[in-house]
Amino acid sequence: MIGLLRLLLPPHEDNEKAADYLRTRIGRHHGMIEWVAVRPDNLTYEETVTPYNVYPSPVRSALFDPGRTSRINVSHFMAELITDGRIWAEWKGQMPDIYNSDISSQH
Repeated sequence: MIGLLRLLLPPHEDNEKAADYLRTRIGRHHGMIEWVAVRPDNLTYEETVTPYNVYPSPVRSALFDPGRTSRINVSHFMAELITDGRIWAEWKGQMPDIYNSDISSQH
């Protein structure tokens, strides 16, 4: 299935190559480059930030059991990365997956 996506959607393969370059060539502890690549799942539109969870790797199948992630939650998390050094330090050099959570979960 992934091979078919690579063939039919050239940007998918480009995204994979860019992520691989960050992970293997730049790495987590480069002396001059720091990065985080936020990976949302099935994007949705919401008007307000809601609770969300961030994981170091996917916890769902993007093809067969996709999660939902609102664009505003992705934006909120990216703003937190930029403004909160503790959060940046936690995720620096990683590719966290972000999913909307239910009301009882925290972000």
